[in-house]
Amino acid sequence: MANDNIDRLLRNKVSFLTDAGPEEDIAISSRIRLARNLADFPFPAAASPEQLDAIRELVAPAVAESSALGDDFLRFDPDQLTPLECEILFERRLVSRDFLNRSGGTTLLTRSDESSSVMVNEEDHLRIQSIRPGLQLMNVWETIDRLDNRLASKLSYAFDNRLGFLTSCPTNVGTGMRASVMLHLPGLVLSGQINAAIQGIGKLNLAVRGIFGEGTDNRGNLFQISNQSTLGESEPQIIERIDAVIRQLISHEKNARRMLLEKEQYALLDHVGRSYGLLRHAYKLTYDEALNSLSGIRIGVDMGMFNSVDIKTVNELFICINPAHLRKFAGRSLTDAEADIQRAALVRERLKKVAEA
Repeated sequence: MANDNIDRLLRNKVSFLTDAGPEEDIAISSRIRLARNLADFPFPAAASPEQLDAIRELVAPAVAESSALGDDFLRFDPDQLTPLECEILFERRLVSRDFLNRSGGTTLLTRSDESSSVMVNEEDHLRIQSIRPGLQLMNVWETIDRLDNRLASKLSYAFDNRLGFLTSCPTNVGTGMRASVMLHLPGLVLSGQINAAIQGIGKLNLAVRGIFGEGTDNRGNLFQISNQSTLGESEPQIIERIDAVIRQLISHEKNARRMLLEKEQYALLDHVGRSYGLLRHAYKLTYDEALNSLSGIRIGVDMGMFNSVDIKTVNELFICINPAHLRKFAGRSLTDAEADIQRAALVRERLKKVAEA
């Protein structure tokens, strides 16, 4: 069944990448995660294997009975998956590295379109996630708040009237909420303004991370901006503060792109052209080369430099070029060198199709 569910994921389009969203030229996706724990159980780090199993067998029926994730949600137990299948879930931003590194008792429950999901027994008993395309944090909050309320009607959360939701890590106590927006910021990078922007964001008590979250770098000019504090503000207040900062950052990115087009036109065109040329004609592509080149043609698409390539094609390729996805599509194990060849062939074929369409 696990293999069938993985195949179902791969057949479906990732909703937050294929659907259109506000400010989608710069804001790729908006995501909110809620940390929740069950009363009367120790946190996962202190729980016994039997307690972890008991927790996940409480959560799965609660999800089903509440219809929190719809009627056709998918279940993945990492201890029943291959390492390749676990990596696919990670590359699709459904699970964290910490979740995969747990020794047992973990489960992922997700809608088939991947727009909402629940990790069971990661750092906390529940990590509830909802994600949408573009910049729409408040819409995501309304969705995840309904999901959380449905689960709360079936489960007893650990909650303190003074502190709020109790979590394994003290930095999550309170709302237990982490709201983030994935941004594509090549204009600020190419114009040399990105370091100043990141420093300014840090002073506002917001965190800047890479494409796969904490501990990852900013390859492909992709940056996640999220809140660091969860105590002392309500969820809407946190979201409003992040949204205001994100909108300023989007404005700076648009200005940087406009200035590049006015003052460094040929440098910008060369960057876009070289990126497209490499992706369209290379026969070996490393992951970093592909990711950075996709960033190059994405800014070209955003600025109207292509007639055939669209944002959805580029967004889908951001997922398809990942190592585990390549190996799954190939249907066999690949060395790193073979993966580079497979990656180049996939990208060439995909771009050829859209050029001929």
